[in-house]
Amino acid sequence: MTTTDRTALEQPAQAPASRFAALSSRIRRPHPADVAAAVAYTLAALFVMQGQWKNLANGYLANSAQDQAMWEWFFAVAAHSVAHGENPLWSDLQNFPNGVNLMANTAMFGLSIPLAPITLLLGPTLTWAIALTGGLAGTAYAWYWLFSRTVAASRGASALGGALCGFAPGMISHANGHPNFVVLFLLPVIAALVIEIARSGPSARKTVALGLVAALQFMLGAEPLLIFAIAFGIFAVAYYLGSPPRLLPALKNAAKSLPAAAALTLILIAFPLYWQFYGPESYASLEHGPMGNDFNALLQFPAQSIGGDLAPGESYRINPTEDNSYFGWPLILLTLVAAVPLWRVACARAAAATAVVVTVLSLGSELIIGGVNTGVGLPWEWLSDTTLIESILETRFAMAAIPGIALLLVLTTDRVFRRGITPIPALWSSALAIALLPLLPTPLATIERSPTPQFFASGEWKNYVDDGSVVTVPLPRPMDARPLHWQVEADMGFPLAGGYFVGPDGTDEREAKYGAVDRPTALLLASVRESGTVPEITRQRQAEFRSDLQFWDADVVVLQPDRSTSALRETVDELLGTDSEYIDGVWVWDVR
Repeated sequence: MTTTDRTALEQPAQAPASRFAALSSRIRRPHPADVAAAVAYTLAALFVMQGQWKNLANGYLANSAQDQAMWEWFFAVAAHSVAHGENPLWSDLQNFPNGVNLMANTAMFGLSIPLAPITLLLGPTLTWAIALTGGLAGTAYAWYWLFSRTVAASRGASALGGALCGFAPGMISHANGHPNFVVLFLLPVIAALVIEIARSGPSARKTVALGLVAALQFMLGAEPLLIFAIAFGIFAVAYYLGSPPRLLPALKNAAKSLPAAAALTLILIAFPLYWQFYGPESYASLEHGPMGNDFNALLQFPAQSIGGDLAPGESYRINPTEDNSYFGWPLILLTLVAAVPLWRVACARAAAATAVVVTVLSLGSELIIGGVNTGVGLPWEWLSDTTLIESILETRFAMAAIPGIALLLVLTTDRVFRRGITPIPALWSSALAIALLPLLPTPLATIERSPTPQFFASGEWKNYVDDGSVVTVPLPRPMDARPLHWQVEADMGFPLAGGYFVGPDGTDEREAKYGAVDRPTALLLASVRESGTVPEITRQRQAEFRSDLQFWDADVVVLQPDRSTSALRETVDELLGTDSEYIDGVWVWDVR
């Protein structure tokens, strides 16, 4: 029995009413610093997302490409499944008739299902805005909470670390289109529970809580959970290698609780996990090619920041949603300076080691500097073919370095201001300003979403759809997923051929691809849109078109006025041997 346990037993028992009053007092009176941090993070998140909030009806994040359309569809189809009592893990409203394995996509059921009432009442764009805004603010607050409670740092220093974790360049970049890499506030909770179990021993409450939280995080995002688990494992190894006397008690405590928590997690996610890998339209792996960070990307300022506006550098990004490093050279330098005097502190040493290891992993299989492949092999080459890990974009490991960097800054800031030796606090504050001010994010750019054709918005489509699908010209695909929004606007009333999702590529190897398996008609219409010319329409192409329409069980073919409209319209006219009708802003071919 520990001293704490003996003390608790020696104290006179409180009456239930007294315990309830004490608990109520604690609940009603949060620490002012906690409230201030929560308010500050929320305001900062609203500032970043202001463009979307100002125009929920028609606003669209400019750098999301087609991801916002896809995510809003994920939220809408989850709400539709809840409302109709359907299996939310699969839907044939896209990629009809094969459907989509939503568990094998990043559908975030841990968020989309609880927020289904909001989606049904007010639309998926509001759910999208809530997810991104709450993700930024909640992640920042969760790390603040962890730092202030676990490493005994001051709330002021912890607030700084929380802000860096919640509004890091990678977080802001992913806020353009990847809520699964923004809603990360459960990761610090998992860390806190594991640390508490290792320190003070297991309990049924902590074990169950860890199992539940880990399962919920899996349903929010499996890839960030896997990256976090790897990074936290590195942290634990580095920590206990530097503090051997603490290792055996921690192992004893962990052995009594962590396996049970893991078992609970697996029980809770067993069916979704089975569905993901063995359900309809599942796949084995997603090949993405080399996706490592350029070394120079570590030293530059992110594009969506004050530093990026004032001192833009070369762009080494995969796309605007993957600025996973871009720490800026002042922050890198300051982190190195902070690590030196803290080297004797076990958690600081572990934080530094973790930041270095995951950053190296983020560089990929070969070191690239300024776009030049040096030919120097890196550790990712040994891991790139490992099951599960192979599907991770290696560039994203850089995000796991942020908590380590933040912890070093938190510990240093706390020490500097506790000791208060003039002029060190002023010098450190200046250094923090130089390192962090350039990383302050700017609001995410928002554009006007193209309007939904009146044919879908007015409900006119109901006169042309029985039980079959709608075939848009060209079909929805990763390059243009606007028809998904038209379907949402029509209350998910009809299925679509084609789509934007991740699914099997149609081969025996069960490799994945973005979008539907391309049928001849889909490829033909996409090429006509790009070229703007009408191809030779042969009998074979007409036969392929009829076969594809039969496969899709098509009721109607719809063309919205757009680029290459004339060529697309003439092509479909010739393929069908009949002319289209212009109805409510679109050309329509009734193929029932």
